[in-house]
Amino acid sequence: MPSPFETAPSAPAIPITFASKTTWDAVARELPEQARQFALANDFTARPGKCLTLPTADGRIAQVVFGLEDESSKSRDLFRPGALPGLLPPGVYRFANAPHDTRLATLAFALGSYRFGRYRKAETPDVRLVPPDGVDAADIARMAEAAALARDLINTPSNDMGPEQLADAAEALAERFGASFDCITGCELLTQNFPLIHAVGMASPRAPRLIDLRWGDPAHPKITLVGKGVCFDTGGLDLKPSSGMLIMKKDMGGAANVLALAQMVMDAKLKVRLRVLIPAVENAVAGNAFRPLDVFKSRKGPTVEIGNTDAEGRLVLADALALADEEKPDLLIDLGTLTGAARVALGPDLPPFYTDDETLAESVSVHAKRENDPLWRMPLWPPYDSWLDSKVADINNAPSGGFAGSITCALFLQRFVTDARSWLHVDIYGWTPSAKPARPEGGECQAARAIYKLLSERYG
Repeated sequence: MPSPFETAPSAPAIPITFASKTTWDAVARELPEQARQFALANDFTARPGKCLTLPTADGRIAQVVFGLEDESSKSRDLFRPGALPGLLPPGVYRFANAPHDTRLATLAFALGSYRFGRYRKAETPDVRLVPPDGVDAADIARMAEAAALARDLINTPSNDMGPEQLADAAEALAERFGASFDCITGCELLTQNFPLIHAVGMASPRAPRLIDLRWGDPAHPKITLVGKGVCFDTGGLDLKPSSGMLIMKKDMGGAANVLALAQMVMDAKLKVRLRVLIPAVENAVAGNAFRPLDVFKSRKGPTVEIGNTDAEGRLVLADALALADEEKPDLLIDLGTLTGAARVALGPDLPPFYTDDETLAESVSVHAKRENDPLWRMPLWPPYDSWLDSKVADINNAPSGGFAGSITCALFLQRFVTDARSWLHVDIYGWTPSAKPARPEGGECQAARAIYKLLSERYG
C-alpha cells in the first residue's frame, strides 16, 4: 500500500477543519462570509461523517470541514476520520485543528486508505496527509502497512490462498527482514510428531504444513507468536451449512494477523528473539477425513477425542503451542478465528482474550483502548475445565452442551501450555461485516496493533 503521508509537500496543503454539532457554530463564525454562505446553502451542520468541500472564488478547494461526534457522545468513533480518504478529491491535506485524538485520527486516515484490488480495479485514493506535529508518522505507516498485509491475506479467496500460498507469504516476509524460514509439509508432520495438524489437513489435496519463522538476537527475550492458519474450513465431516461456510476464507485470520504483528515487530527492530509458528491446513471433506470420535495422540502427549470436526482450529493450535512451549518462551501469544461463541457474546468488533498473567492482562487492556483496537478479557474459569473430559481419551476437543464455547476452547489450549512464562490467547473474528470508517468490509487486522504497542513498550 502506498504511503498515505506527504512529508515534504510542494504546495500548501488543503486544511481539514473538524467540527461537531456543538462546535459547528463557533467554527462557522471563523469562516469567510462566502464559505459560511456556501455551508448554509448546503445545509451543513457537522453531522458525524459529513464532509463539506469549501471552494475558493476561482473554484479550487479552499478547505474541508468534516463532522465528528460530540466529545460527550456515547457512540463516538475515534476512527471517524478514516472515512476521509474515500470522500476527498485528490490532493494533499493537513489537519487544521485537533480532532478528538490526533494520533488515532492520523492512523484512521492511513487505515482508511486501504483498498483490496487483486481481482478488480480498486485504486488507492490519491489523497495524502501531512502528518500532524508530534505524531510518529513512521510508526503509524508501519501499523497501516501491517494491517494492509493482514487484510490482503484474509481477503484473498481460498483458491489463491491455500496452505502453500500462506507459506509463500510467510517466506516472503522472512526474506524481507532477514529471518530464517522453515516449513514441515504433508506426511513429514507425522514423522516430526505433529499428529493433530496432520489429522485436520490430511483430507485436502493441498498438503498441511507447519510454518516456522525465526528472527532477532538470541540474547533477547524470546517471544513466540502462533496463528491459526485454516485456509478454508468446511467444518469437515461435521459439515457447516452453506451460510456458515460463506466467509470461511477468513479462517486463516489468526495467521494473517500474526504475520502482520511479526512484520511490525521486525520493522521496528524490537529487542526480542521472535518465533512465528503457523499451522496451515485446509479442513476438507474426503474419504480420509478425520471423524467424530476419532482419537489422536497430540504432540504434547495427551490423547484427544474428536467431539466435533468443526472445532479444528484448536487442534492445529494445540500441536503448534506444544512446540512453542518446549522452548519456554518469555511470552507466548496465539491468535485464531476460533469460536462462534465469542461472536455471540461480544460481537465481531470486540475479541475476547485470555491470560492468567494479571500484569499482562492489564497491559493488554490499556493498549487495546489506547490504540482503538478493542479487546475484552474473559476468564480461564477452572470449574469448566472438567467439561473437556473424555470417557475414552485424555481430553475432548468440543464438549457437548454448547455452553461457554470460547472459554472451553481457551481451557483446551491451556492444556498444551505448561512451561511458557506467560501466555496470551485471543479469539479474533478477523472480519468486518459492514464497512465502518477506517475499516472496510472484509478481512480485518484485530489485536495485532494493541499487542505490537505492548511489545514496543516492553522491548522497544
